[in-house]
This record gives sequence, C-alpha cells and structure tokens, in this order.
Amino acid sequence: MAKIEVIVGTTLGSAEYVADEMMAQLTDQGHQVQVHLTPTLCEIDTHALWIIVSSTHGAGDLPDNIQPFFNEISEQKPDLSQVNFALCAIGDSSYDTFCQGPEKLISAIQDCDAKAFVDKIQIDVQLDPVPEDPALAWLAQWQQDI
Repeated sequence: MAKIEVIVGTTLGSAEYVADEMMAQLTDQGHQVQVHLTPTLCEIDTHALWIIVSSTHGAGDLPDNIQPFFNEISEQKPDLSQVNFALCAIGDSSYDTFCQGPEKLISAIQDCDAKAFVDKIQIDVQLDPVPEDPALAWLAQWQQDI
C-alpha cells in the first residue's frame, strides 16, 4: 500500500474535517496516511502521494496555517519532481475568488516539478454544504489507482 501525506489548509475547520474523513477512508484501504495541519517541507515525504485539502481565505489567499508551507516552497524551490499530488479545494462560489487560494500552492509546487496525479476537485459549499460527501466520492473514484 501507498504512503500518503495529507496537507491541510483550513481557517474554520471544514478542510480539516474533509481531510480527516479522507484519512479514515484511505487507512481503511490499508494506506499509511499522515495528516499535516502545520506542514513543513522537512516533515513531508516527497516520495509519497500528496493530497492537498485546502479552503480559500480572504481575497483568494491560502489559510494562515498553510501559508508558511507555501512560503517555504516559494523561497526554497525544492526539487519536487518525485511528488504526485491531488487537490481538493473547498470554497464558496458567491465570492469571485472561489478556490483561488489552493491554486497558488499548486502553482508553486508545479514550478518545482510536482505533477498532478488526478484532476482536482473544487467543492462549492453553496451546492454541497457537507463538503466531505463530494470529497469522499472523488477519492473513491481514483484511490484504487494509488
């Protein structure tokens, strides 16, 4: 089974709830899963699959807890060519910055040669007030490919 690093960007807790549900589903499948609420490069295995679960904060920004991780990547420009990632972005489409925060992190890691493992999901809390449901359905579609 695979090693999976779940990197969480959350302000009000919804992304953390989604990450916890994903971790439970992946653990039930036998994967080794680590969740990071205050991620740092030195703690995250670059040979593992990264699942990034993040909301957008403010005017299209990353949540405060994941901003230092973004800054680390932007400043250090590490070699992430071994990293495959999946993005679960959570937002509210009533804002014109819908899901833009996580896109900044994805752009930074792709600049360091990380590659998308699957197509991202953007969960709109206006349509899905329980974001865990679409997130788990998305995960179920591809988790057998890990």
